[in-house]
Amino acid sequence: MKYIPRLIESELKKAAKSFSALILTGPRRAGKTTLLRKLFPEAAYFLLEDPDVIARLRMDPRSFLDDVKGPAILDEIQNVPELLGYLRTRIDQAPKRKGQWLLTGSQEAPLMRNVTESLAGRAAIFQLLPFSVQESTKVNLLKGGFPEALMRPSSSGIWFRSYIQTYLERDVRMASSIRNLTTFRRFLALVASRCGQILNRTDMAAPLGVSVPTISEWLSILEITGQIILVPPFFENFGKRIIKSPKLYFVDSGLACHLLGIDSIPMLRRSPFLGPIFEGHVASEIVKQQIGSGRMREIYYFRDQQGLEVDFIVSTGNRRLLFIEAKATQTPTPKMADALLRLEKNTTRYEVSKVLVHLSGKSIFPSTALRSGVKLYPVDRLPAAMGMTG
Repeated sequence: MKYIPRLIESELKKAAKSFSALILTGPRRAGKTTLLRKLFPEAAYFLLEDPDVIARLRMDPRSFLDDVKGPAILDEIQNVPELLGYLRTRIDQAPKRKGQWLLTGSQEAPLMRNVTESLAGRAAIFQLLPFSVQESTKVNLLKGGFPEALMRPSSSGIWFRSYIQTYLERDVRMASSIRNLTTFRRFLALVASRCGQILNRTDMAAPLGVSVPTISEWLSILEITGQIILVPPFFENFGKRIIKSPKLYFVDSGLACHLLGIDSIPMLRRSPFLGPIFEGHVASEIVKQQIGSGRMREIYYFRDQQGLEVDFIVSTGNRRLLFIEAKATQTPTPKMADALLRLEKNTTRYEVSKVLVHLSGKSIFPSTALRSGVKLYPVDRLPAAMGMTG
């Protein structure tokens, strides 16, 4: 599989001219190392999962860094967080040398705590998720966007099984003191079955026989390792009493399908999870477009206690909002836009645009809906809907 350019490339290049260090976080196997090695081919490379490298670093970090002629890629820096303090010293000794330290990490929250303590003001921080539809036409609902799953689609099931095992053994055990990985694996499947739902920790705890605080801890692990997206409600009061809990989605639809035992397009089409998985796919694409273009990650949903719900609300700046409905169909109808129009009537403080995103394929949206200002986009044209491409 040849190298596929990433949306975030220009942001990384720009930051390398202004900051001494770059930190690229994101889920394991999303392409962080490939991206940095492509953008900075002159950089030395060190994998901080190699036991010999870790042992040398911990025994004599100063000597190790003395032998490194920057720029250098330090891959999976969360394995040796104590190194960040020594990097700070190096950066402060040569503040005019930019783009010298290129760091990756698979555990965003713990890594960011160490960065805040050691590299505040010295490092530019970015996140990389699996491929988006704008980056690769191979991205789809069943296989998702992980590079290796797309490279060999016929063996993607094997890859996802291996990925989950690696994730459990490395990231989960490192982020927590979890000993019962079998229960955590069941938890992963349960989370997949709750995609698109309002988060209810009590409802998730009961079938697993664990406490609500344990569910909260495990959800936190999934979030800090880049596996799930928690979409908060839009708190602006539109004259309604609103739901206050977040909605839950997997970052990668392919991983969600694998956890649900869905391994073919016909099975996915017949599945009751088609709608929630598509909704999660759209949520992930929105986030990928935002972070890939250097914008703030701003995605919300709206649901009030009277049942009015709009899948996503995205801020586009200057008191402008984009309302998005995600429908897993190739034949959308005017009725599917009802929630968008109803919520718009309650919105007076913002300029609103309305979009209905559907499965890719030929479709015709009746002109009666177009007169209401609702625009129709297949999911592979979502960047255009968000004003991020033509």
